[in-house]
Amino acid sequence: MPDIIQLLPDNIANQIAAGEVIQRPASAVKELLENAVDAGATEIRLIIQDAGKQLIQVIDNGKGMSETDARMCFERHATSKIRSIDDLFHIRTMGFRGEALASVAAVAQVVLKSRREIDEAGTYIEIENSTVIKQEPVAMPVGTSIAMKNLFFNIPARRNFLKSNAAENKHIIEEFIRVALSFPELFFSLTNNGTEMFHLEKGTLKQRIVQLFGNTYNSKLVTVQEQTDYLNVHGFVGKPDAAKKTRGDQYFFVNNRFIRSGYLNHALMSAYQALIAPDSFPLYVLFIDLDPTQVDINVHPTKQEIKFEDEKIVYAFVQSAVKHALAQFSITPTLEFDLDPGIQQLDAVNKPFTEDKQAAAASSQLYQNFTQKHQAWSIPPTEKNSNLKHWQDFYEPSQRGATEEQSSILAAGGSLPGTGGKEKPFESLLDQIRSKQPVQQYSEETDPLLAIYGAQPKQELRVIEEAPMLQLHFTYIVAPTNRGYILVQQQLAHERVLYERFAKAASGKPVASQRSLFPHTLELSAQDAALMTDLIPDLELLGYLIERSGNQGFLINGTPADLEAGNEKMVIEQLLEQFKHFSGDLKFSKREKLIRSLSWQQAVKAGTALTEKEMKTLVTDLFQCRQHNVTAGGSPTYIEFKKDYLEQLFKR
Repeated sequence: MPDIIQLLPDNIANQIAAGEVIQRPASAVKELLENAVDAGATEIRLIIQDAGKQLIQVIDNGKGMSETDARMCFERHATSKIRSIDDLFHIRTMGFRGEALASVAAVAQVVLKSRREIDEAGTYIEIENSTVIKQEPVAMPVGTSIAMKNLFFNIPARRNFLKSNAAENKHIIEEFIRVALSFPELFFSLTNNGTEMFHLEKGTLKQRIVQLFGNTYNSKLVTVQEQTDYLNVHGFVGKPDAAKKTRGDQYFFVNNRFIRSGYLNHALMSAYQALIAPDSFPLYVLFIDLDPTQVDINVHPTKQEIKFEDEKIVYAFVQSAVKHALAQFSITPTLEFDLDPGIQQLDAVNKPFTEDKQAAAASSQLYQNFTQKHQAWSIPPTEKNSNLKHWQDFYEPSQRGATEEQSSILAAGGSLPGTGGKEKPFESLLDQIRSKQPVQQYSEETDPLLAIYGAQPKQELRVIEEAPMLQLHFTYIVAPTNRGYILVQQQLAHERVLYERFAKAASGKPVASQRSLFPHTLELSAQDAALMTDLIPDLELLGYLIERSGNQGFLINGTPADLEAGNEKMVIEQLLEQFKHFSGDLKFSKREKLIRSLSWQQAVKAGTALTEKEMKTLVTDLFQCRQHNVTAGGSPTYIEFKKDYLEQLFKR
């Protein structure tokens, strides 16, 4: 029988490896940017077209590569970062595995140009499907330019599974921001389809944060700086009032490498305990510097999951560093322990404590109770409390000092002679009902009227609009019906009403818009700006007239007619936050997420007082919905209490 195991060709092996390293265009962006940083570049430019599907190009002014290195860098496990196994425990560079460029060359058409300072000419290489097609000298400045074209051109299935351009752009911007935050001392720029989205000059970490996330954070950052023998923690956290409903702006870096760690995130969130709402997330950009031997970064090909040798000590340092920073900037409440000068003027402090007074104090019963072991709880008998020693007899007179005959009478449920039955143990009315006539759950089979009149047709639920309605706790509405009454949760009910209204608008019946006399200007972060650009067509159907103004600016020209004037910017910002809250759920379409976000945002919240007219309008609109009993998320909008159920509760 012939042998069946054979060695795979290099191009197939590289495509298999690329499945782990290059998952989407953003993965290639990350690898190319990190290589530019490792090359010692001070200026790094990223150019993308068609969300990276058509082109991803990184240009840097680093040290460049020789002709041999330029060709060798596309081989699997070819790297300049490590030489021996010990080097894995002393890694300070971003890359080290030697798989990124080989994976890129396996799934895209790559053009590389690189030149060292000592060389007169650079090297030009074209690679397709892991095969070198062309290599020749080229005139170029010192540095490296690598262009990755037509991603997944040879793997159509992978290319078809890529998301929309807006979604892929969002992931690319996230990777760009992570690398740009890691190295604020370097220049970065990002050009998307010929438009420069980011132009980040060299500066401090705070300047880089403001450049990326907007000027609103300039006064909302708290400095974190703790140095110890084991590790150093530095960076910035946001003030509690800057917390958002989504966990977008949260970054941990270990030795300048972005990581994901739910464990460290828990440490930071515990430092904010009682300062922010449980469903809010603060901004933080924190750097942890420690000995590379204490960290294992070779856990996952993306290098975003790492292992600490001692996670508990890192947890404790991060938590204490953030707590100290918040306390130092008077963010957390503090107690003033300075001595009040007025205390020194009290008689108890000024007068001397003589021996006579000491003896009198030591002989008191209070002193003895608190100085002797197990006596602090004891209450010595006095004339006032001597009559309370038989207090238990007030509740159980029949159980204490009763004869055997009396006890048997009490056990049988009787009463002692001459007591008028007062010694009978207490039995609640509910206990009596349960013991003598067990309550049966109502059903058509147990209804005695059915035996006489026969089965009656079920009544359709109908709200009696003429009857008054009542609001409980500014949250629930009691509405009478033909079968009893219903308890309506006003926020959930309004969400259902708005959801169906917006669903009709999105399906071809646009909501009426009210144009603003003066457009409102809205500045967003780059990530939110990319998201807003993708949502503008759908928002227009829902009554929002928004157009782009500059790279990250937008003009709000109109809003739905029923939206309160003056809240336009806040409504849009909250809408984006709520939309991002849904973005992790893949089963919802973009339009569905938008409709649900708007329904939740514009619904009347629990705790809001409603007039009689508003309550009736809300309940009427609810029962005109196609599905009025549950929200889009599956929560009940009301609970029904039928008349026969109420009568059964009272044994009628």
